[in-house]
Amino acid sequence: MSLGLEVRKGAYYDSVTLMRISKEVKKMDGIQEVLVGMGTELNKELADNLGLCHGGIKDVGPSDFFIAVLSDEDRMEAVVKKVDELLNKKQESDMGDYTPPTLESALRHEPSSNMVLISLPGRYAFYEAKKALEEGLHVMLFSDNVTLEEEKELKDLAKEKGLLMMGPDCGTAIINHVPLAFANVISKGPIGIVGASGTGTQEVSVLIDKLGSGISQVIGTGGRDLKKEIGGTMMIEGIRALAKDPETKVIVLISKPPDPEIAEVVLGEVQRSGKPAVINFIGSDGQLIHQYGLVPGWTLEDTASKAVALVKGFEIKDTLGISQPEKEIEDLVAQTAAGLRSNQKYLRGLYTGGTLCDEAIKLISSMTKDVYSNIPMSSEYLLENIHQSYKHTCIDLGDDDFTVGRAHPMIDPTYRLERLMREIEDDEVALILMDFVIGYGAHPDPVGEMLPGIEKAQDIKQKKGFGPCFIASVCGTDKDPQSLEDQEEKLRKAGVAVMPSNAQAVRLAMKILEAIS
Repeated sequence: MSLGLEVRKGAYYDSVTLMRISKEVKKMDGIQEVLVGMGTELNKELADNLGLCHGGIKDVGPSDFFIAVLSDEDRMEAVVKKVDELLNKKQESDMGDYTPPTLESALRHEPSSNMVLISLPGRYAFYEAKKALEEGLHVMLFSDNVTLEEEKELKDLAKEKGLLMMGPDCGTAIINHVPLAFANVISKGPIGIVGASGTGTQEVSVLIDKLGSGISQVIGTGGRDLKKEIGGTMMIEGIRALAKDPETKVIVLISKPPDPEIAEVVLGEVQRSGKPAVINFIGSDGQLIHQYGLVPGWTLEDTASKAVALVKGFEIKDTLGISQPEKEIEDLVAQTAAGLRSNQKYLRGLYTGGTLCDEAIKLISSMTKDVYSNIPMSSEYLLENIHQSYKHTCIDLGDDDFTVGRAHPMIDPTYRLERLMREIEDDEVALILMDFVIGYGAHPDPVGEMLPGIEKAQDIKQKKGFGPCFIASVCGTDKDPQSLEDQEEKLRKAGVAVMPSNAQAVRLAMKILEAIS
């Protein structure tokens, strides 16, 4: 084995570009591991974990660019040439696009701008967000690792100035029909959403679109907004904005259960808006929501269905089943169960969306409590090793523990594919459940990236006579760049059971588990 290192002092490149280059270089013949990055402490720790800790790496500074390679033989020259080729290609593609280096220069270039999207390491993000608010700009803060105290200060400042402060860790918004960060192309319509959950908000918005309605605004808050330390500040401001918006006829709220005292304040604000509303405090019993005369949403699909029913004047009914004909589902369940061996009894959920994973865990736990995860319902079901599944396991691959030194799996599915390759070798696995989130910000072909693992599983099934079955749902619309129809068709051709929502995919998995138990 050969270990190589090249360092370039004072050369800066953005982290997403370097992550993608690392992925491309790793495909080269003879390369075991590679890391192309800036010399931050995080990247140096990652290099150590990957077995790339060359003696010279300790002297690399945060403003230095490095290439670390572990290969079968000395391949450093070829790797450096490939990295330079990819960097030059990136620079050529950027030519003609002005990329302001500071907020001040961006405002000089576009003085009419009234919103800024910030995606920086957490230790820098607070100062840039505060600066933007002081300039009178609405802020969408994609960055995480901002302290609660800093979040409180930013949101109090935004409230004082009458501005939106979406985030930190806000991944989804659609403002005046412009998708921001991870978002889908949704029809214009009368439903306004305030969401403290990125993929949960995406799932509800795309299902609203599929049901023939549309959205007016999607306002993100960040996942901690409804904690008592923050006070629900941005959810309340979002509700007030939608209450004043003549285009919004129905309000939808999406969040994990708020701290109790904040829930009362938020529900009271919705009640005072005078507009009908559907509230999905994910996993709550809905009792408090009923007390305020509002409609509880039990799943993300149920939330979307009820919001559209309110708009169209339909009867409000729970949507808790599977939409395909009962006989069709019974035949599918029987056929799947018949193809499984007695030792195949476990489900593995490999999720890119945290809220979709959380929804799956809650639904499956109504049948069996033993669902292990990195985000379990209770601590007793926390995986000892997040990289090793145990019994029924659902993993949120977008959690911070998996994204250190890696792009989010909705951008780069490499680790999910690696994890899938390990799961399909486990003879006890009966079902593999996956979400595919498309739209702006997401990988241009997330299904295509996972097909090698799915196809390998089908090969294993042919050789062994048995193997895991796949169930999936795609969160997106046909108006998205990747096209919902195209992504679903690729899955079906690969032998995957495709369901119209995450909740329905999980329910199909539950029916199969019941049939084999």
